[in-house]
Amino acid sequence: MKSLKNKPENIETHLGYVFKDRKLLLEALTHKSYYHENREKSSAYSERLEFLGDSVIGLIIVEYLFLHERKYSESALAKMKSYLVSEIMFADISGSISLEKYLLLGKGEEATGGRTKKSILADAFEALIGAIYLDAGYEKTREIVVRLFVRKIEGTIESGELNDYKTDLQEITQLLYGILPEYKLIRQQGEEHQRVFTVAVYLGEKKLGVASGKKKKEAEMLAAKKALVKIK
Repeated sequence: MKSLKNKPENIETHLGYVFKDRKLLLEALTHKSYYHENREKSSAYSERLEFLGDSVIGLIIVEYLFLHERKYSESALAKMKSYLVSEIMFADISGSISLEKYLLLGKGEEATGGRTKKSILADAFEALIGAIYLDAGYEKTREIVVRLFVRKIEGTIESGELNDYKTDLQEITQLLYGILPEYKLIRQQGEEHQRVFTVAVYLGEKKLGVASGKKKKEAEMLAAKKALVKIK
């Protein structure tokens, strides 16, 4: 028997939103495996809402990035959307609101660890957002999606991971100079869990940029960004 504390409507506490139409919420949380095993008490499952939710999330994320003060190019927007509007990201956001606790799964899916499958979690998140959109409209849905995603978006922007500066630098140095940049680790400081890497990027013998980060990849990306500024 499902625990009372894991009743479907309790997801509303995590969302900060109360559904007017509880049937939409129930549909969003119903996996097709549960629907097929419980036809007598289940009228619909989540796949149609998933389809809608994916488009709604994509629009909200792209709109947020488009209106960002940094005024990204079309190619940068495409990279960011690809990174943020993805199964891995949706599954991660699902975990932040404990969505797995409220899913209605069939016995077979439950037995094979369905609550931890990234594909199921991502689909359920899309369905939930689709349900909110139908229940509350665009503005409220945008408010919820931005609140759930904003740390991911801004954190990734600051780390440079959304912009592939290394690829951009490689392309421009090949075009202008016919050679590839080289990254060298020049310093590593701190304990293992608080390590800071400092990386320099060179073009031949010339140092183009130096940057530090909590990960070597992050330091390389930021060094490439500085190098691009210098070249341009």
